[in-house]
Amino acid sequence: MKKTITVRGVTIGSGQPKICVSLMGRTNAELREEADYIKQMDVDVVEWRADFFEQIEDVSKVKMALVDIRSSLPDHPIIFTFRSKKEGGEREVSSQYYFSLNREMVTSGLADFIDIELMNGEREISQLVKTAREHHVFVIISNHDFEKTPPKEEIIQRLKKAQELGADLPKIAVMPRTKMDVLTLLEATSIVSEKFADGPIITMSMGGLGVISRLAGEVFGSALTFGSAKKASAPGQVSVNELRQVLNLIHANK
Repeated sequence: MKKTITVRGVTIGSGQPKICVSLMGRTNAELREEADYIKQMDVDVVEWRADFFEQIEDVSKVKMALVDIRSSLPDHPIIFTFRSKKEGGEREVSSQYYFSLNREMVTSGLADFIDIELMNGEREISQLVKTAREHHVFVIISNHDFEKTPPKEEIIQRLKKAQELGADLPKIAVMPRTKMDVLTLLEATSIVSEKFADGPIITMSMGGLGVISRLAGEVFGSALTFGSAKKASAPGQVSVNELRQVLNLIHANK
């Protein structure tokens, strides 16, 4: 039987895909406003996209902001994510700072998940995964391609590699150029989920073409989907209310 992940009463890998919304405020005030808005929504998990934060290069200010977010959202699982520019994020920092920042957030006791990008050095990833384990923080190892959809075999290999490196939640997001690209992502998801994954995985095809992948995770094997609150954090995100309605409909008829 596959593992599930339960954090603050939310179980990922069982039942409907869980809905995650991203905080993208540039200041503490904007983050507090976003957090207050999200509290009123039917959201399971919150991701802080810290690459949007103006003071991201000051670790103490980042930690203070995370204290505020945790205070505003005490019952929601929180993912700490610094998304690099090369994978669709807002900022670029040195590899040394990237891992130092993530280690500080892991050891802070404030985040429930950490997102590590797959295309980093394996030694550095393994060390950060070890630190996360020691502090009971779950690990997402992610890969994003905003240009294209890799071949099915490559998608499968990247998800398997993330799992081998210690991911509790391997994740991949790709950009479709054709309808067949969306089918490629969904087929790869189904294969990994059924044959290789020892726990939940996260996959999505981005943009308008890929919306179906954000809705049909329960059918194909993706355990978490990203919805939008005021602003989408990636192309093709659906509003939380619409997303919940569709997930309920699919779950009721599965």
